[in-house]
Amino acid sequence: MRATVGDQLVQHGRVVGQQDKKAEIVEVLGRAGGPPYRVRFEDGHEAVCSPGPDTEIRHPQTQL
Repeated sequence: MRATVGDQLVQHGRVVGQQDKKAEIVEVLGRAGGPPYRVRFEDGHEAVCSPGPDTEIRHPQTQL
């Protein structure tokens, strides 16, 4: 998994009815674009996370 500042991190819901959580990557803390990432969620909350298999990185040029 590789990301740059400005990419979007999307954590998919783990149970039926749970919505996806979207966050903007504001800092890449790993080497060569790897995790962990400092992210800012839509509600303004910031956290450091190491994404799991239920997460994807969306690059700005590929977002729809």
